[in-house]
Amino acid sequence: MAEKDNQKRCKWCNSKNPLYVEYHDNEWCKPNFHDAYLYEMLILESFQAGLSWECVLNKRESFRKAYDSFDINKVISYNDDKINELLNNKDIIRNRLKIKASITNSKIFKEIVDEYGSFYEFLKTFTNDTIIYETDNVTNELSDAISNDLQKRGMKFVGSVIIYSYLQAIGVIYSHDKDCYLYKA
Repeated sequence: MAEKDNQKRCKWCNSKNPLYVEYHDNEWCKPNFHDAYLYEMLILESFQAGLSWECVLNKRESFRKAYDSFDINKVISYNDDKINELLNNKDIIRNRLKIKASITNSKIFKEIVDEYGSFYEFLKTFTNDTIIYETDNVTNELSDAISNDLQKRGMKFVGSVIIYSYLQAIGVIYSHDKDCYLYKA
């Protein structure tokens, strides 16, 4: 367990990284179902594929700048010039497939919002508006189902592990370790 200020935290939380501690303590697993947040987290989580969340989190502010503060209406109109600009931005994760996927995923996210009224309304068709309390998993039936649906719609980098992590980030799955001061059963 990471410890700081005599608080035990989840074993994954690097207590030497203030951004990570702040994220763990004040954001992770806390319900936030506003579309702007759900969108930002989905894009960031898709960049995590194959990397650590700490790596993405350390670049979050740079992503916000590079992605026009995650203004979905701007992102869906990104063209080859903007893609090249992103590929040359040393402050973000420069993976062509992930960058292109982020634009496609943005368009699909917007389509889902248009269809359901909000992205959370879409998620509720899977969650029944309940919070799941579980630890030590990286996927479950819920993440499998949402991942499958998003992939059928054409999203990329949204496998079950990424979607599980996303659901933890937005507070649908509450997963603080049993020794963590934020643990709830």
